[in-house]
Amino acid sequence: MVVFSLKAAGYNVTEAVDGVDALEKAKTHTFDLVLTDQNMPRMDGLTLIRSLRELTSYARVPILMLTTEFSDEMKAKGKAAGANGWLVKPFDPQRLTEVVRKVIG
Repeated sequence: MVVFSLKAAGYNVTEAVDGVDALEKAKTHTFDLVLTDQNMPRMDGLTLIRSLRELTSYARVPILMLTTEFSDEMKAKGKAAGANGWLVKPFDPQRLTEVVRKVIG
C-alpha cells in the first residue's frame, strides 16, 4: 500500500526488502526521504535509522518510521535514533501522502 500510494501521488519510490538492503541502497544513493518500518527482518527500523544517521549524506534527510506501537517509550527511542516523525499503522493512504508532501514538498 505504501509504494502504490506514493507512486500514485507522483513520487519516485525505491523499495528495500529489509533494513540491511535499505542501508546498502542508502550507501550508494541519497534519497529525499526515508520511510522505514520498525519491524523488519535482519535489521529493525531503529537500528536502520541510527545507521543512516552515521552516514554524512543522511545527516539531514527526513526519516519517518512506520509502526504499530506508538507509546511514549517508542517515540523517545525513535527520536533518540534520529527519526523525524511517525505514522501509526494502520493509516489511510491519503494520510501517508499528506505527511510525505508536508515533509518533502
